[in-house]
Amino acid sequence: MAEDYYKILGVDKKADDKEIKKVYRKLALKYHPDKNPDNKEAEEKFKKISEAYAVLSDHEKRQQYDSFGSDAFSQRFSREDIFRNFDLNEILRDLGFDIGGMGGRKTYTTQNRRGPFTEGFGTQHFGQMPQRGQDLLYNLSITLEESVSGAEKKLSLQKENKTEEISVKIPPGISAGKKLRLGGKGAPGINGGMPGDLYLSINIPPHPIFTRDNNDIYVEKTINFSQAVLGVSIDVPILDGSTKRIKIPPGTQNNTKIRMKGYGIPKLKGTTKGDQYVKIIVSVPRNLSDNQTQLIKKLAEEGL
Repeated sequence: MAEDYYKILGVDKKADDKEIKKVYRKLALKYHPDKNPDNKEAEEKFKKISEAYAVLSDHEKRQQYDSFGSDAFSQRFSREDIFRNFDLNEILRDLGFDIGGMGGRKTYTTQNRRGPFTEGFGTQHFGQMPQRGQDLLYNLSITLEESVSGAEKKLSLQKENKTEEISVKIPPGISAGKKLRLGGKGAPGINGGMPGDLYLSINIPPHPIFTRDNNDIYVEKTINFSQAVLGVSIDVPILDGSTKRIKIPPGTQNNTKIRMKGYGIPKLKGTTKGDQYVKIIVSVPRNLSDNQTQLIKKLAEEGL
């Protein structure tokens, strides 16, 4: 379990920048290696308070630390990330330390890519620190049916010249553009660090029959003019492969939508479903037989 930076410095989580800096200056003066020659305990304490100050004195890093918590933050950010653009020289100079020599040690600037304090305290402490692996992104295409009912997919990922087989469960109701996180399935860590995460970006290709709008499903059905006028019963396809018979009422207009409650897509992490809508297309014939033409003329004479 990662140590709490606030407890290391002995400050409250609501402490402002001025208070945090004041406390750090006091502790740095007490535990600085030049004040405690050959004292490994003081040296370790100085490293810890400096790491805590590097995070809590930076607004962006502090916000992420407060959001993630100490354990998740330590997994996501290496010490190189923590000390990047952080320089103790100003504070140490104010405290009266000779940062040019520092008792035989080199400067404490932390912009060195090798990591902080590698020159001052020895590379065995920080030069080979474990670093978390990179997160990976994988585009995964699934069918509309799989997005509704859920599915289990097997992926083959190439990692360091090795093929890794991964099985992933697709939850019912997932939509295009959503990302699934597989913890620890990303790139391996460096120097024994934690592996990164794998994110699956969901893609759903267009369906030949159905279209999706959030948790609702739409399908088109064509009827002829007389069916629209007189009414008719038709069979409508359902995403699970079955059909359902519904009634089209007399006088149905073109582009009318008929709702089939509960035949849509389940809400992600929920128990309810969306609806299916049947869009009615009234077909107007382009070519009529002589008999049909006469009948239509008679209907026209009747005001239809």
